[in-house]
Amino acid sequence: MSWVTVVWSMIAAACLTLAALHFPVWLRNHDARASLAFSIAAACTAAIAYFELRMLQSQTTAEFAANLKWVQVPMDLLLLALAAFAYHHLDAGWRRVAIVAIGLRLISLILDFTTGVNLNYLELTDLVKIPLLGESVSVGRGVPNPWMAIGQVSVVLLCVFFAHASWMAWRRGRRAAAVVVGGSFILFILAGVGQAMLAHWGLVPPAPSALSLFALGVVAVMGYSLSAELLRAKQLVAELSEREREADLAAEAASLGIWTRDIVGDRLMASRKLRDLFGFDVAQPVTIEQMVQRVHVDDREKFRERLSQAARRRGEYQGEFRLVLPDGQLRWITAIGRVDFDAKGKPVRSRGACIDITSSKRAEQEMLRLRQDLAHVGRVSVMGQISSALAHEINQPLGAILRNAEAAALFMQHESPDLHEISAILEDIRKDDQRASAVIDRIRALLRHEEVAMTTLNVREVLGDVATLLRPDATARHVALEFGIPADLPGVHGDQVQIQQVLLNLILNGMDSLEGVRDRPRSVVVTARRDGPVSVEISVSDSGCGIDDAHFDRIFDPFFTTKVKGIGMGLSISRGLIQAHGGRLWAENTAIGATFRFTLPIAS
Repeated sequence: MSWVTVVWSMIAAACLTLAALHFPVWLRNHDARASLAFSIAAACTAAIAYFELRMLQSQTTAEFAANLKWVQVPMDLLLLALAAFAYHHLDAGWRRVAIVAIGLRLISLILDFTTGVNLNYLELTDLVKIPLLGESVSVGRGVPNPWMAIGQVSVVLLCVFFAHASWMAWRRGRRAAAVVVGGSFILFILAGVGQAMLAHWGLVPPAPSALSLFALGVVAVMGYSLSAELLRAKQLVAELSEREREADLAAEAASLGIWTRDIVGDRLMASRKLRDLFGFDVAQPVTIEQMVQRVHVDDREKFRERLSQAARRRGEYQGEFRLVLPDGQLRWITAIGRVDFDAKGKPVRSRGACIDITSSKRAEQEMLRLRQDLAHVGRVSVMGQISSALAHEINQPLGAILRNAEAAALFMQHESPDLHEISAILEDIRKDDQRASAVIDRIRALLRHEEVAMTTLNVREVLGDVATLLRPDATARHVALEFGIPADLPGVHGDQVQIQQVLLNLILNGMDSLEGVRDRPRSVVVTARRDGPVSVEISVSDSGCGIDDAHFDRIFDPFFTTKVKGIGMGLSISRGLIQAHGGRLWAENTAIGATFRFTLPIAS
């Protein structure tokens, strides 16, 4: 039995088996490029073993030279496969070094078929018989081919590439892979190719070609490294499954509905909680379109737009929307999600979580209703404070109407009544009626309990209505009420009744602070100005005693008041109304008295 034939045949058979096992892995997953490189390396090692066996058993120089020529093909492919394996498996850098090295190997392959008898020899002179495993094998001798130096340079560059790849893997913490993979590659080149080059140039005695033995060791190392990666991947899968179970438990505890969508295959995986939120059966197949159809018709387009924006802009998305269940029940949902993309930037998968916020939405709406009720009570309280002055304001036009009506009756008793004078009296009656009606309309607008209506407001008109309501009260208190509003002030965005309520509160507080002031003019000044590009500032200043430093930090707290008959809600309500408008309300002491300022957004 020829042990040489048995050993080299076993090398080829083992390598072909490994190649056949790993090549289907790449066929199923083209991202597994390391498996493809391993399969090519194993197949090339089998081919090298075949040509080496033919060389060892050659009987003529021509036969030896031909096999030595053709063995260069699988050898170059092997080096290419090793470079690809290191690049993908070790995440190697210096890609250009590997490209240059492989390019030189291709050039040497061309020279292998165009110069001399092969790349190793210009001329093969004879064969030397050397004992190996109990039999004699052939080793060639001849004139070396100087073009072989190109292939040797490529080998040196590949050694540099493998060394750098190992160093980078070591720095990234993959020390085992750096030592095993990178170290074995360098050892293969130095021991296998290096020995052949030294024997070729006559630096060491001729020896049988054993490149396939070293290549088998490298293939074994590559297979071990891939197997270790597979074991690690299996452990990660087990850990991931455990984490998924923990995440599912946490999602159930937090009432989160989880879904994952395969965009390419248009498949959707929905958790049990998500099916319950959307009203789907546990065993019912769910699609993204079915989920969209459960969204309220007024929120549906907005929901679709958020999904498409996330896919276009490569980001996360979140939002709130309403669901209409099959039984007609309305449910509020808040959702957050993320879109994953492949290497080409195309969306491949999206994930999201939904939670039922119906109860919090109802509580929010109830809180809004209560705040509106409280604001309405505040307006009624304000109107109670100025009721006597308003009654006087209304009695004036009513008294004038009565006197004019009596005068008209006297004129009508004449035999020839003065119709021109009667017409003037009727015109006065009409104007007094409109004056009284305007006051009543303003009172009714403030006392009316309606939904908030955000519109574009003219600041001059709003302040003018407030001035009409408060001037009688200011006159009765002997307070000078002044307004300074520029004509070019832009409109603001807000609710007219609520803004007027804030102004009434602040101006009445200013007039209250003037009680007991006798040593200086008693005045309340209301001014407005543009505050930057997006807001208007309105200020109410009085000439009173200012705000006590001990109370300054508490004046906006609910139920805090320094008035004997106050309830302490005016400033608290006012700040809440201004904040709801997107502005802010604050106070400051001045040289004489105090000033309250608030901002409102300019209407776009």
